[in-house]
Amino acid sequence: MNAREKIDKAKPFKLYKYVTFTSFIVIFVGTIVLSALNTHWAREMQFSQSEDYALLLVSNLNHQIFRQFVLPMSLKYGKIQLSETEQFERLDTIVRGTVHGFNVKNVNVYDLNNIISYSFDSGIMGIENLGGPGYENARRGNITSSLEQNGSFIEIFLGIPKDIQLITFAPLHAETSLAAATGPMIGVVEIVQDIAEDYRTIFSFQVLVVLTTTLVMAVVFLALVLTVKRGEKILENRAKERLQLIEKLNRAEHLSSIGEMVAGVSHEIRNPLGIIRSSAELLKKKMPAAEAPSPLPDIIIEEGGRLNNIITDFLNYAKPKSPCKTDCNIIDVLEKIIQYLHSDPRMDGYRIEKYYAPGIPSIKGDQDMLHQAFLNLLLNAVQSMPNKGTLTISVELDGPWLRISFKDQGDGIPENLLEKIWDPFFTTKEKGTGLGLGIVKNIIEAHRGGIQIHNRMIKGAAVTIRLPLA
Repeated sequence: MNAREKIDKAKPFKLYKYVTFTSFIVIFVGTIVLSALNTHWAREMQFSQSEDYALLLVSNLNHQIFRQFVLPMSLKYGKIQLSETEQFERLDTIVRGTVHGFNVKNVNVYDLNNIISYSFDSGIMGIENLGGPGYENARRGNITSSLEQNGSFIEIFLGIPKDIQLITFAPLHAETSLAAATGPMIGVVEIVQDIAEDYRTIFSFQVLVVLTTTLVMAVVFLALVLTVKRGEKILENRAKERLQLIEKLNRAEHLSSIGEMVAGVSHEIRNPLGIIRSSAELLKKKMPAAEAPSPLPDIIIEEGGRLNNIITDFLNYAKPKSPCKTDCNIIDVLEKIIQYLHSDPRMDGYRIEKYYAPGIPSIKGDQDMLHQAFLNLLLNAVQSMPNKGTLTISVELDGPWLRISFKDQGDGIPENLLEKIWDPFFTTKEKGTGLGLGIVKNIIEAHRGGIQIHNRMIKGAAVTIRLPLA
């Protein structure tokens, strides 16, 4: 394949590869961005949900503190004094029971002077001015919530800080009715919710989404890569087929010109050759019987016959005749050849083994042409075994084909010559035109069949012919 053909082969898939890789990157980045947005939306929803929980807690806590602590303690002691152990324990029980199950980390209750009157953390009770802006907003009657995160920059960026809590400040009111806290403000409550686990759950879910999407994209990408490779393979095979067709076309044109030349030369040679042979035969008849016979006429006649056979091979190869197809039994054709070989004394020491599958049908073919082809192949096999050996002939059904095999026990064919054996005038023998296999191939292809030659694994060569049943 030359450079231009390689470039032509690469062009259709260069853009395809670029689009494949670009699409994968774009979709993957889009997945990451979409996942980040989903994470942001999920966190916003979690923040809103936690804030709603905080409002419910504030409302319930306000009701419980006022009804179960402020009123009873005021009636019993006349005033609220959390330094008293009984009052503190009662308030602690009420607060902890109210927030139980809501994942509340801390509750601080401020009086109207920004002093912590009650807290889960006893160490900060009595300290002033810890409420900050949240306390000030609650003193103005507003409920505010804010996130507080602790951790490294990467942890905070990914949304999985070591510690994240929602801090809510809300006013506490005296209740003037059983339905709502609408009385005067009696203090400020600070509720700290630990929502780190919720954020980690959101992050884990988003990681699972990204991994799943990545896996799906990897499978799709792999499918695209395999499609590209298969497409390249198809294009490569088509390029090879195109080159083979071009080579066959050039070969056919070359052989056609050789055939026309050979046919013309053969006709020109055959006419004077016939005169030479006839003259030699006439000369032999007219020689006096009394004299010692001269071998020259016999030599001329024999060599003339051999030259005539060579010319016949030239003509058969250059202008192969069309087969006259009739019902043809391949086994009968082979048996006639085997009988002929058995009658030849030169076949002493050679064995012929046969295998005919049962139920072999007749085909449409030219018996004479097939006889010539099979005989040529068997003679070649005999010549490849100068030290004698076994010839194996088999006939089997192969789907819509009839398969005929000839196997010998010779030295085989050198691998570098396997492609050249079909070339005209190519031969490894000291005598011969090199047209025998070409004629055989023309005969088989004229019957719309195929022929292959390969070396056997054990020893020798094998010729396989396939002829259509229909």
